[in-house]
Amino acid sequence: MQKVFEELTTAFRKQDGVLSEEKYKQIAMKYTTLLEDSDTIFILLQASGYPIIYENDAYKLETCFTSYEHQKYCVIDIETNGSKPGTSQVIEIGAVMLQNGEVIDRYETFVECAFLPEYITKITGIEPEDLIGAPTRKEALIGLRHFMEDAIFVAHNADFDYTFLNASFERFGLGNIGNPKLCTIDLARRTFESERYGLAYLIDTLDIKTATHHRAFSDAVCAAKVMEKSLETIPQYVRTADELLQFSKSSKKERRLKKEKN
Repeated sequence: MQKVFEELTTAFRKQDGVLSEEKYKQIAMKYTTLLEDSDTIFILLQASGYPIIYENDAYKLETCFTSYEHQKYCVIDIETNGSKPGTSQVIEIGAVMLQNGEVIDRYETFVECAFLPEYITKITGIEPEDLIGAPTRKEALIGLRHFMEDAIFVAHNADFDYTFLNASFERFGLGNIGNPKLCTIDLARRTFESERYGLAYLIDTLDIKTATHHRAFSDAVCAAKVMEKSLETIPQYVRTADELLQFSKSSKKERRLKKEKN
């Protein structure tokens, strides 16, 4: 599904966020199996969190029409018992839902785990007994899927959290994560100067009040604060959520040209 997410997003951006039925089906049919059709792909896209809707006989990417202020952002952090998705697992998930600069919801859970290395306990403070009786991986992931809906997936060093969680979703037959992804490191680098952009360093330099570093919910809140700091200096030409996503990946040359054009 990742390829269809990418191809559809590219096509939507070329067409101001709107695709005809013909164009949508042309792309979707590349990724169907004998048991699927373009309508089934549409259902799977929505279930995965990809922000696509069907309206007035056309398909629309909602992030192209939602202001970045009004957009919902699910800021996530995870703790794991290792670094490799194939051999490790999530042990804690923390997330806050942001909209209009406010936290409107939260999700926090330990995850059942039979093996917790001592070095992970030293880093996180999570003890093996904390995970006894916690929701299973599948239960925790289903809870997260419902919580995220089609919000933009935000994390500090987002590739790690996104890739790890996506692999976990696939392992338990929960499909892929289709939510658009925003990395607060990328956004911070384009909006304010800092010697380093690691979360621990930014917590200190931005004087972010945190309960405990290397705990999922606390770090999710801190990442949300970093995002809040970045949004204070977003250029005026960034208006929609999709423009914010593109800005977070833009080069200096692209930003200069945008600024000159606007």
